[in-house]
Amino acid sequence: MRPTADPETGADGRAQRRVLPIRGAGLAIRRAGRVLLDGVDIEIVPGPLTVIMGPNGAGKSLLLRVLATLVPPDAGTVTWAGTTPGRDRAPRLGFVFQKPVMLRRSAIDNVRYALKVAGVPRAERDRRAAEALVEGGLSRLAGSPARVLSGGEQQRLAIVRALATRPEVLLLDEPTANLDPSATLAIETQVRDAHRGGTTVVFVTHDLGQARRLADEVAFVHHGRIAERGPADRFFNAPSSEAARAFIEGRLLP
Repeated sequence: MRPTADPETGADGRAQRRVLPIRGAGLAIRRAGRVLLDGVDIEIVPGPLTVIMGPNGAGKSLLLRVLATLVPPDAGTVTWAGTTPGRDRAPRLGFVFQKPVMLRRSAIDNVRYALKVAGVPRAERDRRAAEALVEGGLSRLAGSPARVLSGGEQQRLAIVRALATRPEVLLLDEPTANLDPSATLAIETQVRDAHRGGTTVVFVTHDLGQARRLADEVAFVHHGRIAERGPADRFFNAPSSEAARAFIEGRLLP
């Protein structure tokens, strides 16, 4: 299993370029008169595999993008490790979209490019890219054009590419939507392996079965707010909010 890289340290021995904890305070977004995020407070800390779930349109994917600084909030703040996010720390945060974006290059060149952007020295990129593909079970596809791979293979490659930079935290936005069960299983295995290797994982899904399989803790989003958050066992067996109970029982409408 790939060990997660330790945070870089300066001459004084203190950790540098850390991302965690990620904190969102009072996050709000309005679009066309609709409230999409409504004063959300959330903290992502090292360790647990957090699943953000809720019905379609609840705001869970938008929240993930705000925490990654891909979408600026209309109000509220995001901090990484207590400071304003900066481009120098972007490689410490991996993000995987629902629909993978592949470069017009081979699978291994997609990974090499991510390593280049992350500032990995040229001499290390070939080795690191090859190792990442082996760990992701995609070494046989190294020379294949990334854009001709199946949907499941592209998504697995997107995760390999994100993990190749050895991020501190990996954010995944419904990465198995519209994939078949075998592709979903392969991706869930990748995610568990990354988590066991020391990468903090935040996984967005509306799939109850998937959340039960993966989550250490659940943040339940409803109408742009976090209606409930806690350990997965407690959430599924004894939810404290009516909205969460209705969602688990299939009674909650968006």
